[in-house]
Amino acid sequence: MTRAYNFSAGPAMLPEPVMRKAADEFLDWNQTGMSVMEMSHRSKEYMQVAHQMEADLREVMEIPDNYKVLFIHGGASLQFAGIPLNLTQPGDTVDYFNTGVWSTKAIKEASRYVNVNVVAEGDGNNPTAIPARSEWNFSPDAKYIHLCANETITGLEFQEDDLEAVFAQGKPVIADMSSNIMCRPIDVSKYALIYAGAQKNIGPAGLAIVIVREDLLGQARETTPTLLNWQTYADNESMFNTPATFAWYLAGLVFAWLKEIGGVKEIAKINQAKARKLYEFIDASEFYSNSIVPHNRSWMNVTFTLKNSELDGQFLEGSKSAGLLSLKGHKAFGGMRASIYNAMPEAGVDALIEFMREFAAKHA
Repeated sequence: MTRAYNFSAGPAMLPEPVMRKAADEFLDWNQTGMSVMEMSHRSKEYMQVAHQMEADLREVMEIPDNYKVLFIHGGASLQFAGIPLNLTQPGDTVDYFNTGVWSTKAIKEASRYVNVNVVAEGDGNNPTAIPARSEWNFSPDAKYIHLCANETITGLEFQEDDLEAVFAQGKPVIADMSSNIMCRPIDVSKYALIYAGAQKNIGPAGLAIVIVREDLLGQARETTPTLLNWQTYADNESMFNTPATFAWYLAGLVFAWLKEIGGVKEIAKINQAKARKLYEFIDASEFYSNSIVPHNRSWMNVTFTLKNSELDGQFLEGSKSAGLLSLKGHKAFGGMRASIYNAMPEAGVDALIEFMREFAAKHA
């Protein structure tokens, strides 16, 4: 069987060694005679899976001891409400960057519970640049600063120098890292909270990871639902109710795989090489173009348009026939999008570039 290169923005491809190991263990995990998804989440065997998963995540991300790692249902979007409910009281003010669709969704949900000050807002519904720092307008009394580290739809990413300017405000910084978590090393200790949906760099959809500094726990509003209160998860090893056991298991295999290939530092070299190669090809082409300001281009989601949009259908049909899947851009942005998460090998990017080169030559 030949596996295709899946460029989907999420759910995204998983590392092939992870998929093969999961397949081998599917009917009989560790000689227990049952699948890991059939086990009681409170059994000794499953707790072994859960504890190892968290230990491996802490190792690959170098998470400090004074941070709790919570595994929560509902994807990252559930935390759009969970964050203000856990960290604010009615009437409080918070700061949010609006850099695209996911930022907008987070702002809309937070606005139901708290006063939201938009620090900076890019042009239009799908900005192509992080606004200049001279345009940033922070609130002096904001309880926290929230940003989406990587806008998946457009491929717009905060880079290190902009992040340092955010940290310099001295406020708790919260980052949605759903589409760029573990793509490169970060200093977790600079953040008050990091959260991410699993379906891009972690594992299957439905699971979210919340990495939260311990001093921020225990501040939830009295009206916060039990299963939105982070303290509930911290007090019960994220097992107050039955967790997404198979998603936890697969995430654990991904963390173990990442360790085996050299960790986040090693995958960062690969990711940077993949992104550089694809952007350089697009920039050198007269047939394809990328609209994101180069400094803010994402390592994980590379968007591009064809010179003639009438050829989009042929491009997608041809790429699918070539085993290059899910390249259609989001309906809110159009064009094409190649999501090149950790699991995408460099050979997949090479194959995409070769197809793009041949397609352009044929239709120039």
